[in-house]
Amino acid sequence: MTFTLYNTMTAKKEVFEPLVPNTVTLYVCGPTVYNLAHIGNARPVVVFDTLFRLLQTHYDAVIYARNITDVDDKIIVAARESNRSIESVTEEFTVKYREDMAQLNALPPSLEPRATHNIDAMIELTRTLIEKGHAYESQSHVLFAVESMEDYGKLSNRSLDDMLAGARVEVAEYKRHPGDFVLWKPAAEEDPGWKSPWGRGRPGWHLECSAMIREHLGDTIDIHGGGRDLIFPHHENEIAQSRCAHGGDYVRYWMHNAYLDIDGEKMSKSLGNFRTVRDLLKSYRGEVLRFALLSAHYRTPLNFSAELLEQAQTTLDSLYSTLREVQGVAVDRDVCLADEPFYHALNDDLNTPIAIAEIHALAKQLHKAEGGARANLKARILAAGNLLGILQQDAAQWLQGAVSDDAISAEEIEALIIERQQAKLAKDYNRADEVRQALLAQGVVLEDSREGTQWKRKSD
Repeated sequence: MTFTLYNTMTAKKEVFEPLVPNTVTLYVCGPTVYNLAHIGNARPVVVFDTLFRLLQTHYDAVIYARNITDVDDKIIVAARESNRSIESVTEEFTVKYREDMAQLNALPPSLEPRATHNIDAMIELTRTLIEKGHAYESQSHVLFAVESMEDYGKLSNRSLDDMLAGARVEVAEYKRHPGDFVLWKPAAEEDPGWKSPWGRGRPGWHLECSAMIREHLGDTIDIHGGGRDLIFPHHENEIAQSRCAHGGDYVRYWMHNAYLDIDGEKMSKSLGNFRTVRDLLKSYRGEVLRFALLSAHYRTPLNFSAELLEQAQTTLDSLYSTLREVQGVAVDRDVCLADEPFYHALNDDLNTPIAIAEIHALAKQLHKAEGGARANLKARILAAGNLLGILQQDAAQWLQGAVSDDAISAEEIEALIIERQQAKLAKDYNRADEVRQALLAQGVVLEDSREGTQWKRKSD
C-alpha cells in the first residue's frame, strides 16, 4: 500500500520509504521542562504518536525518539524564582509531562534522551564544526557561521537577509554576522555548566537535537517532526549543524503540524487564554482532548474552543454507545487493514478527519447489522480506534463517567431502571416517565434499544 507524507523541505507529498528496509527512525522535538505543558505542546505529541502507531503497522522496527531539554535559560529562571535546584525543577516537570501525555493516550517513545546526558556529543559536534571552518570562537562563545553554508535557509525557503528582517536575532559584538547562532555559551559559576575546550559553559538550544540524533539514531534519520514554529530558526539551524559537520541529508522527511489557537486567538499568558493540559484534564478526559486535536488535519490550523471539546465529547459518547450495544459480542481483532478505508486515509499523509469519518460510517452500519456482521464491524471500529488512540476503554464505564461523592450511584440507577421497566410492563407510563425525568435531573440519560435500556452520565 502506498504511504505518503508531506515533506516540508520539498513542499509536497512524497511516497515514504525508509533509508534502511523495514526500519524507521523518527525524532520529534520534546519539551523544555520548566513548566506544565500547554495544549499547543500536546498537538505534536498526539500527531506523532498517531504516526508512530501507523508506522508500526508497516515496519518491524520503528525507533521513536523524543528529547527532554533539561538545561535552558527558562529553566534557570524558573529555578531561581522558586528558590529550587535545577534538578528539582526539571525532574518535577519531566514527570508531570509524562503523566499528562499518558492521559492523552500517547505511547511512550522508544527513546527519551536528555540534553544533560549528551553534553560530550554536543562538545564533539562543536569541535567538528570549528575544524571544518563552519564555526568560530569569540569571547568565550562558539558560533555557527551562517554564511559558510551555501543553502542555509532551504527548509524555510527564505534567504538569509529575509530571515534576519523577520526574526528577533541577537546582534552581539562577538558575532561576525548578525545571523550567526550560538553553539556553546559561557556559564556563570552559579548556573549549570560543563568543562569544554572553550571554557566552562553550556550548549545552545539548537545544538542539542543535532547531537542527540547522531548519538542515538545516526547521521541520517527518516522523519523529523515538530510544530511549524520550529521550522525557523530551530530546524534550519539543526540542518546547518549536522550537514556541515557530517554531510549527508540529515533528515529525509520533515513534518510539521500547524498552529493551535484558543477561541480564534493566539494562545498567550498576556491574553489570559493560556491553557495547560493538566488544567483541561480537570474538566475533560484525556481521550476527549486527543479526539479534539485529531479532528483537524495536522497541517491545518486548529481553533481549540469549548465548542470543539463539547463536540468531541458528544462524538465519543455516541461511538462508545454504539460499542456498548455489542459489548457482549466476541471479536477477532485481526483485521485486514489493507482493505479498510480508514487505513487508506491515514496512509495519505495522516488524514485523521477522513479516518474519523470512516469510523462514523462503520458505526452507522453497526446499528443496522445482525449476526456475524456485528462482530466484524465491531472489530473494524476497534482497529481504527487503536490507530487513532481512541475507543479502547470499556464502553459502559466510559458512558457512566466519573462519579462525584454526591452523585447517584450505579446501583441506585440500575434499581430505578428496573422499576421503570416494571412500570412499563404494568402500563403505568406516567410512572415510567417520572423515573426517566428523575434520572435526567440527576444527570443520567437513558437509552432504550433492542438490547435493553442503557444509561450514561451527561458530561459537565
